[in-house]
Amino acid sequence: MVWGIFFASAALIVFAAMQLAKYGDVIAVRTRLGGMFIGVLLLAGVTSLPEVLTTISSLSQGVPNLAAGNLLGSNLFNMFLLAILDLLHRKDRILRKAALKHALTGSLTVFMIGLVVFFILADIDLKIGWVGLDSIMVMLAYFAGVYLIQTSQVHGSAQAAEAVEIPEGTPPLWQGLLGFGLAAAALVVITPWMVESSAEIAVITGLGESFVGTTLVAIVTSLPELVTTLAAVKLGADDMAIGNLFGSNMFNMFALGLTDVFYLQGRFLGVIDPAFLLVGMLGLLMTGMGLIGNLARLERRVLFIEVDALVLMATYFAGLWLLYSRGATP
Repeated sequence: MVWGIFFASAALIVFAAMQLAKYGDVIAVRTRLGGMFIGVLLLAGVTSLPEVLTTISSLSQGVPNLAAGNLLGSNLFNMFLLAILDLLHRKDRILRKAALKHALTGSLTVFMIGLVVFFILADIDLKIGWVGLDSIMVMLAYFAGVYLIQTSQVHGSAQAAEAVEIPEGTPPLWQGLLGFGLAAAALVVITPWMVESSAEIAVITGLGESFVGTTLVAIVTSLPELVTTLAAVKLGADDMAIGNLFGSNMFNMFALGLTDVFYLQGRFLGVIDPAFLLVGMLGLLMTGMGLIGNLARLERRVLFIEVDALVLMATYFAGLWLLYSRGATP
């Protein structure tokens, strides 16, 4: 029964998140925002909304490790998706083609994950009100990164100056806002079901909240990134697709800091299980590898798979095995 609830709620979450992305794109087009900016900020935030709601719901149900595993584990899966994206389009190296445009976003993502890992290790017990100073600094770093990306796009890209054409048949702005609001409301209702069933699965299987959060929950809440990324590439919006994945990792770290606002029992980064340092470092390494793979001009293949994509996929599965074998299951 619990597995049925998990898969049913997971399917509903993916469907609702797809509607979020669909209507989020309508809002983006109607408001005439830039393509890369949409991918890094709007789409990344929209497709990461399931992670945020899952995290908040996990806190309300008393399973903070599930919350942390969800956000940190999503970083791993997003970089795995980057490798899949590269694999599916091996004849047209879209990651290499768009590499320089996303060097700043990728670098900021590495910085933010490293910042979170540092604060977990440092355990700085300072608070402003009930929110940890470390979480506030993580959120401020995100906003500073957004400012840098926006400034870089405006001054460094000729595309940013071009007017955005509205495709024929695009729904009006009010319809986009209404659809976006309804999809977000559906996620708010459905997400607690998945969190509750995930916690039960952790107990039944003996895997623990940390491992279940890092794998099952992280994969389910990251499926919207997969769907919207592939859809964007199919439409020829390469910038939006790649920016969505790097931007989602940035947003996940912002969400980790934001979680502290809803955690009233103390500093959220201070109560995260030490097992998540390994998850955080794996996310940091894979994001760095994704950035290096995009910037490097290597054209090496093992059979039909590019070396950088192969290494990313191998690292993901090796990381999952390591988490399981080292007992990311308190």
